[in-house]
Formats: sequence, C-alpha cells, structure tokens
Amino acid sequence: MKTLLKHLLFFTVIGVCSPTLAQDEEKPKTTKFVVPPDVNGNKTVIALPETRRPIKVGVYSGPGAPQSSVDAVVKVMKPFTEATTVILSGEEIGTLNLSAYDVLVFPGGSGSGQSKGIGEAGLKNVREFVGNGGGYVGICAGAYLACSNFSWGLGILNAGTVSSKWRRGQAILDLEMTEAGKPLLGDVPGFFKVRYNNGPILKPWTRTDLPAYTPLTLFRTEVAKNDTPVGVQVNSAAQAVGTFGKGRVFVSSPHPEGTPGLENLIPRGVFWAAGEKKEAVLP
Repeated sequence: MKTLLKHLLFFTVIGVCSPTLAQDEEKPKTTKFVVPPDVNGNKTVIALPETRRPIKVGVYSGPGAPQSSVDAVVKVMKPFTEATTVILSGEEIGTLNLSAYDVLVFPGGSGSGQSKGIGEAGLKNVREFVGNGGGYVGICAGAYLACSNFSWGLGILNAGTVSSKWRRGQAILDLEMTEAGKPLLGDVPGFFKVRYNNGPILKPWTRTDLPAYTPLTLFRTEVAKNDTPVGVQVNSAAQAVGTFGKGRVFVSSPHPEGTPGLENLIPRGVFWAAGEKKEAVLP
C-alpha cells in the first residue's frame, strides 16, 4: 500500500504545461490528476535504450519550470550511470559554455516562462549549442519552446501549433508508434497510454531553412476542453524529432516521464539527441 501511494503521489504532481498564460487572460486552475500505476497494465512499454555512451545532460530549472517537472526528468535519468545530470539555472544557460554538455533538457511548465527565464542571451546560447551539434530535448513546455511560431521561441524545430487555444486539459490518451519511431523508441505494437497535460498540438511549419520534423508516435485519442479545437489532436505527433544545424532535437507533447511504463522514453530521447561521441568534450 505504501508503494502504491508513493507512485500515485509522484505521478500526480507534475505541473500544468502551457506555451503562455495568455489564453483568455486567465491562469488555468491546477487540479489534482492521478495517473493509475497500472495505466499500461503494469508493463514496461518502452525498453531501456540499447545504445548508451557517457554523456553530460543539463536540465533547466528556473522560471517556467516547476520543481516537480525538473524532479521528474532527474528521476527517469537517474538509473543511467552513463548520464551525468546537472541542474542549470536560466542565468547559467545564458552565460556558460554549453559545449561542455551533450544534451539540454527543458521540462514541463510554461514555454514563454522558460524563454523569459533564460532571456535573450540564453535563447542565443541554446540555438548556437544545438546548431553546433548539441542535443535538445523538450517536454510539453520545452516542446512549445522549440517551435517556430512563437516570437519568444527558440525556432529550432520546423513546427508550429494548430491553435492559440492551448488549455485542452489533462487526460490519459492513446499513442501509437510510427514506423519511423520504432528504431528510436522500440517496436511497440498497438496502442499505449500516456499522460497529457496541455501539450502542443504540432503541425508542419513553413521554414525553408529547416527540414521537416519526423513524428515518432501519434495521438490516437484526444481531449478538447475549454473551447479548444476538436478533431485536431488525433493523428498529430506526440513525440517528434528534427535537426537544427548539426544538432538533434527531440520533443514530446505529453508526459511519458510521468507515466508508468514509459519511464524509458525520455532517456531514449536524451541518448538519441546526444548523437555520436564528440571528438572533445569540455569538463
């Protein structure tokens, strides 16, 4: 019973995601949302990453990234001794030589809040880091931050969002692997469940200087509360990848790091984003 309660509490506390708090000029009310421990039948849906090398991972923690969201990323990365995880403030992301890292992770929260948290210097530094071969992993708010249709965004993924109305709500939704997703995430047959919390509904954008993104998984069900568009989430990308310069970009609209059975999905994205071993990594 204590173990069950522990799991229920952990999978409840990840914060509400948003691109910005501008929709209807009203901050959404945070309600307790419990993800059952057996949501995926007590099975490990996504297997451990097969290819792992020593990497250094920076996880953003600051405005726009609630501590619960940061903790969720740290928790799913902790089992991997190959990954050294370092918490980075917004100021550090704007001032440090990021080439010391292999991957940067921007967790759930508020995309515009994270943008303000790292400032113009941080946005520039992250773009240069990824463009020069670094990896980027964005979860929910971090996925919004990667998009190209926001003035405050990084613009490192050739994707936009289908509507400015983002308060779709929280739900357990069905995902299905694409053929392109199988080499990266594993050959998972049929549907599996994921926690969704206002993440971006991605659509191809109009950048001519960036390649199209590749969907790894697709939403097969949707939630559309608060007068948000109906029928746009099904068949849209839940996880997707792209490239920016020499770097790799991995984004997730929903929260696999907060879903029992999917704990290995974000680590797989992190190790993929790290790419091949660099010739030299600063200490």
